[in-house]
Amino acid sequence: MDGLVDWNWVGAFVVKGLSREPMKGNPPPRMAESESGMINSIGLQNVGVRAFVREKLPAIRRLPAPVIANIFGFAIEDYVEVARVLDDHEGVAAYELNVSCPNTKHGGIFFSSDPALLAEVVSAVRAATRRPLIVKLSPNVARLEPLAHAAEEAGADAVSLVNTFVAMSVDARARRPRIGAGFGGLSGPAIKPIALRMVYETSRAVRIPVIGLGGISSGEDAAEFLVAGARAVQVGTATFWDPGAVSRIARELDSFMAEERVATIEDLAGTLRWPGEEPSSK
Repeated sequence: MDGLVDWNWVGAFVVKGLSREPMKGNPPPRMAESESGMINSIGLQNVGVRAFVREKLPAIRRLPAPVIANIFGFAIEDYVEVARVLDDHEGVAAYELNVSCPNTKHGGIFFSSDPALLAEVVSAVRAATRRPLIVKLSPNVARLEPLAHAAEEAGADAVSLVNTFVAMSVDARARRPRIGAGFGGLSGPAIKPIALRMVYETSRAVRIPVIGLGGISSGEDAAEFLVAGARAVQVGTATFWDPGAVSRIARELDSFMAEERVATIEDLAGTLRWPGEEPSSK
């Protein structure tokens, strides 16, 4: 993306998920376009944290924006080890824990679906590092609020949401799924209305900042997440059809704020009001 993105408009750069050991990922095809979005099943492919710090971090840390490392594992000690390795190197500003993984030591229970298990992994990583800790929550649960609260109580500095929704795409003529693994994660504009609702509910349940994501492709999309309660936003899928989307969206958000005569993001965040309510004092 370097050369396609105006880094002056980028608040931070989040790398793809890193694990303790290299992972090959899922069989192809791994991506399929859907109505207003896409389904992907990459399978968490990555080179592993040690190869990352050796081969990729030297170039990434020269970017003129803070680097956030997304990390994951299949046991609590996996998360801790990835953080420990990264802590030994300069160039990473914060960690984002991808908790949408099954804990193989707890019978395959997903970290993202059990508040107690989530608190364990967050507490363990919190004890292993002083760097800021973001927990990326999965929407594939009954309610996000108890999980966000558990992350907060365990020491998270922020939560980001939402991760992708489990989905499926079928080729009726071939009688086969369009994704090699059968299921994948739905992202893009199709999930934005649900993501907005979850950001709103979660922001009212915790005191720590909420980072909103899910289908943001314009500055006004970003503004909607901020109004709903987010303090920052992430952009992912939009970059697949517009590699310069991140800086474009930031510029559009800046124009929106000027038009609305809003001075800062803090003045916009959490200002949602229901019909009949008076405007916020913010």
